[in-house]
Amino acid sequence: MTNESMKNKVAIITGGTTGIGLATAALFLEHGMKVAIAGRRAEEGQKALAQLQQISHEVVFIQTDVAVSTQVAQLIDKTVQQFGRLDVIFNNAGIEGHFGLIGDISEESFDQLMAINLKGAWLSTKYAVAQFKRQGGGGAIVNTSSWLARGAFAGSAIYSASKAALDGMTRALAIELAPDGIRVNNVQPGYIQTPMFDRFFGGEDAEQQKDPLRKHAPAGRFGNPEEIAAMVFWLSSPAASFVTGESIAVDGGLSIGGQRL
Repeated sequence: MTNESMKNKVAIITGGTTGIGLATAALFLEHGMKVAIAGRRAEEGQKALAQLQQISHEVVFIQTDVAVSTQVAQLIDKTVQQFGRLDVIFNNAGIEGHFGLIGDISEESFDQLMAINLKGAWLSTKYAVAQFKRQGGGGAIVNTSSWLARGAFAGSAIYSASKAALDGMTRALAIELAPDGIRVNNVQPGYIQTPMFDRFFGGEDAEQQKDPLRKHAPAGRFGNPEEIAAMVFWLSSPAASFVTGESIAVDGGLSIGGQRL
């Protein structure tokens, strides 16, 4: 299966202005795809757009809050108006929220995290599926889950819950949508060098703070966004035509249980 099979395919990437989303947009464009990147912040979106246009001009930025159904519907409509169809949606938008012990997390923080990490992916999928069916069926949906869907640490309860719920939704939708030729999968990143990851650390010793996490992964390092993008591209392509309902860890072995020496 050659990468030519993805040429001129149309993709939406939510959370496409930084980190994994931006790296995936770049990879899609390098393979001749047409891409709409979505994000909440206009300035960040325009900066990402300018960067991506150095690869290809077949890219647009559409400001979108994935927790708002009318904005998600407009995202799908504007993409189709621009490029004529939709073949792939990468539900990458997500926030880390507030990590903390259960007594320290507010109801507002819980609701905000679930609205973006879970409801946002559900809304994007809902409207993308409607478009896929209008086109006659077929399509690929990829979600960004996390190694924390299968693992945890003290303070990760609501984030882990949002990603575990996404895994369950993916399995159910894979069964529901298979008759329409629509595949649904998750990628589960481990510790990846992104702006979101860096927000957990501060001060002059930020890199030293990361050392215990780096050493815990059997691979002995953090991943980079391009490594996640490569998996998303594969899951979106005909090379993965018989893969659906899967949550695939790309974490350097981080989520494997066992003693670390």
